[in-house]
Amino acid sequence: MGNFAANEGLSIFVILVWLGINAFLFVHFYMAFLVDRFYYTRVILGHALSWARAPAACLNFNCMLILLPVCRNLLSFLRGSIQCCSRTAARQLDRNITFHKLVAYMIAFHTAVHIIAHLFNFERFMDAQLEANSSSLPHVLSLIGNKDNESFLNPIRSNETNPTIVMFTTVAGLTGVVITLALILIITSSMEVIRRSYFEVFWFTHHLFIVFFIGLVVMHPSKTLELQMKKKGFKMEVGQYIFMQCPSISQLEWHPFTLTSAPEEDHFSVHIRIVGDWTQALYSACGGDKTGVQDAWELPKMAVDGPFGTASEDVFRYEVVMLVGAGIGVTPFASILKSVWYKHVQQNTNVFTKKIYFYWLCPETQAFEWFADLLQSLERQMTEKHMRDFLSYNIYLTRWKDAEAAHLRVQYEAENDPITGLKQKTLYGKPNWDNEFNTIATSHPGCKVGVFLCGPQALGKSLEKQCHSQSQGGTEFIFNKENF
Repeated sequence: MGNFAANEGLSIFVILVWLGINAFLFVHFYMAFLVDRFYYTRVILGHALSWARAPAACLNFNCMLILLPVCRNLLSFLRGSIQCCSRTAARQLDRNITFHKLVAYMIAFHTAVHIIAHLFNFERFMDAQLEANSSSLPHVLSLIGNKDNESFLNPIRSNETNPTIVMFTTVAGLTGVVITLALILIITSSMEVIRRSYFEVFWFTHHLFIVFFIGLVVMHPSKTLELQMKKKGFKMEVGQYIFMQCPSISQLEWHPFTLTSAPEEDHFSVHIRIVGDWTQALYSACGGDKTGVQDAWELPKMAVDGPFGTASEDVFRYEVVMLVGAGIGVTPFASILKSVWYKHVQQNTNVFTKKIYFYWLCPETQAFEWFADLLQSLERQMTEKHMRDFLSYNIYLTRWKDAEAAHLRVQYEAENDPITGLKQKTLYGKPNWDNEFNTIATSHPGCKVGVFLCGPQALGKSLEKQCHSQSQGGTEFIFNKENF
């Protein structure tokens, strides 16, 4: 027994610690989704939510470990460093492949649990949306999100939604399918009979770990904070921006944010993406991490400097306008679209702008957040007032090529786009600016067209070149760019 303990004791201790960490992570994250914050989600999904999130946490932990036992340079360094201290510890490094296999089995197990739990989640989301008894709580909760600027609880937005489309139109769903296929190929090709008889198959399929880890880094849904404020004597124009400071966070930091409200509204607002320490601190200070509603005196004091003018203020000087926004660069155009719509609804005769062409270029689906809600509201109101020709808009998912998105063609059978919820379908790839400028020039001969961009410099150079080359035949394109 003493010899066994001397030879195997450290190995057993390492295995028990590893199993203990897995058990702790599973129980901790399982219980984390049983709190009141997720009560209404559990009404729809039951405990399947916890059964999906708990193995996901274990997967993150084991995927962090899986490569360490096969890092040869690291093992050589550790063996040389430990050898002088403990030969027993150094011998454990010779069992690296055994531990690598154990971690792989754990990944396969948690992957199976995670997938099965999500299959139940999809089924329960669909059942809640299709519930015949319209007064049942799961069905009522599934209807949340049908109103303007309202977040949804059930991602299955109608009884006609195909879960397969949802799976392949979300980054998490698509990458989940890819890494699951990669994992299946890696595991099956690792069987001893294949490894010994067809080593090349084992070797090359194992390099799918690159695809696996790229797919594993899925961005969390980005958070956006909308701040609505009132200040005596504050007056603004469309497209302007302000500098903001939160003294409780930092006495020195001032950050610029584009105003997303319209001058016609009784407040001014900004939309802030939570992407850094300061914005995260502001999000927490405003109660973004809390479930309850905060009283006004609990909110942080904000200092505001501005507003300051930008090129977008000139938008109303043109009869025809092209608005091009890339990613979060779309924020200046929220104010413009709101204001133009208010002016038309109020039948303001001073409005010179008669036609707006709006282009929104987004790299991934995470960007389709609050602004898609604004477009849905405008689209609905324009339909009700028979003014659909006033605004033409095109939304491009730039990192998805049209050929790669061929499996999504079924979306065109639905009335609304499955990604944005708009009647206008999402386009894939990048716009053909030659065609776009030619079409606008043909439709509006003899007009001055204002082209406004809030986006990267490379896109600005491309549009400026188009404005110079396409200004012919009586149509003149005037280029304007936002700078911060």
